[in-house]
Amino acid sequence: MGDIAGKGCDILVPFNERKPLPDIEHSITKRYRKRIWSKFVKAVSDFEMIEEGDRIAVAVSGGKDSMLMAKLFQELQRHWKVRFELEFIAMDPGYHQSIKELLIDNCKYLNIPIHIFDSGIFEVVNKIASDYPCYMCAKMRRGVLYKKAQELDCNKLALGHHFDDVIETTLLNILYSGNFKTMMPKLKSSNFKGLELIRPLYFVHEENIQTFIQNSGIWPLNCACMVAAEKIGNKRYEIKDMIKELKKSFKDVDKSIFNAARNVNMDAILGWRKNGEKHSFLENYDED
Repeated sequence: MGDIAGKGCDILVPFNERKPLPDIEHSITKRYRKRIWSKFVKAVSDFEMIEEGDRIAVAVSGGKDSMLMAKLFQELQRHWKVRFELEFIAMDPGYHQSIKELLIDNCKYLNIPIHIFDSGIFEVVNKIASDYPCYMCAKMRRGVLYKKAQELDCNKLALGHHFDDVIETTLLNILYSGNFKTMMPKLKSSNFKGLELIRPLYFVHEENIQTFIQNSGIWPLNCACMVAAEKIGNKRYEIKDMIKELKKSFKDVDKSIFNAARNVNMDAILGWRKNGEKHSFLENYDED
């Protein structure tokens, strides 16, 4: 958890009139087949995220990303080549009652059988980390979700991080932490034995998620954290704006940043870490 990898607050997007649920579900594999469905399936397949008999805890925050992810998993379960089970979990970090009711209403309308549990994270973060709430909140959320997934006998936890989250995290680490470290598509938990985190929206662009939610007429939750709402200059949003400006001159700069993490030239870097140990290019400099 040493990298800057917390998921930022969801962006609240305008919405159209609510579409009938069958139309919303049908659009996933039809209207959004290329932009969303195929990219979701590609990530699951390329990174071997799901195996026979998996029991996956799908974390639903109520934001646009996690609600789409939940519907994608339901669709995948109907068509995937192996059998797996799903548990849809939603942590209430201390939402206002109206926010919680919106979450429940959205999940009910979308036919997502949600399991809601309390955590009180907002109150804790306000007491111990009011100066850097987003990072601490993300860190605590992860631990609470892992624990709940374990209680439900799940071996995997799915989070709704998407393509844009990946490149923003990569730049955040470079510019503010001084290291090259990206957001991985899957990783094994170091604190919860037998649990693995997966990110099936890894190839899906945020703008396509926004379009899907907006056209479906579903109003997603935003962050709903009053602590973060009082803070100015959220670094993730600064990076988001920076990428938007760069794309005006370099159209595919986001793709280049994304691909940089899988095209690392080990012959042209000064140093790296492996299993917690530091290494330098000088170690093998004199070898033929």
